[in-house]
Amino acid sequence: MGEKVDYKKELKELYKASAKACSVIEVPAMRFLMIEGKGNPNESLEFQNAVEALFSVSYTLKFMIKKSASIDYGVMPLEGLWWCDDMKKFSVEDKDNWKWKLMMMQPSHITHENFFEAVEKISREKKLNAADKISFATYDEGKAAQILHIGPFSEEGPTVQKLHTFILDNQYQMSGKHHEIYLSDTRRGKAENWKTIIRQPIM
Repeated sequence: MGEKVDYKKELKELYKASAKACSVIEVPAMRFLMIEGKGNPNESLEFQNAVEALFSVSYTLKFMIKKSASIDYGVMPLEGLWWCDDMKKFSVEDKDNWKWKLMMMQPSHITHENFFEAVEKISREKKLNAADKISFATYDEGKAAQILHIGPFSEEGPTVQKLHTFILDNQYQMSGKHHEIYLSDTRRGKAENWKTIIRQPIM
């Protein structure tokens, strides 16, 4: 039967958050599939291509490892780092100047050889416009504050403000990039029920 692993449960402190209260966590260095771009995600073909490529390679890796190592695990959620060149102008209302890095966490037993093999395999089987732009690297976030947002992305503003206020009230400083973890499949279910972890690195 092989080994079944639920990384969201094993890393529940990182992939589960309260919608009522902010919390401070320590995020360890983990390895991710990553792809960068810029512009409004709601209007960008580049963004859609990046999402499709990340999911395709992640699922290819999952099935490769299940077959070769008899380890069955659930593909991790899509995550996004968001910023702009002048962070004083970073606003959830103005997304045209946003830069982004989309990421999907990969288990520690995934190697660079596995990654290259998966990209080559999916590129042969499926026409993906962004597979060759994916990198496989470690991201070390460190200390961060987070809260759960429930609802559409367009209504994140008050949740983000609540998190920022919590950070300042507790004598922390924001560092690093605005981070979102998308726990819901936005193709299914109503937008008012979507769950997104909003995370901000602090120091």
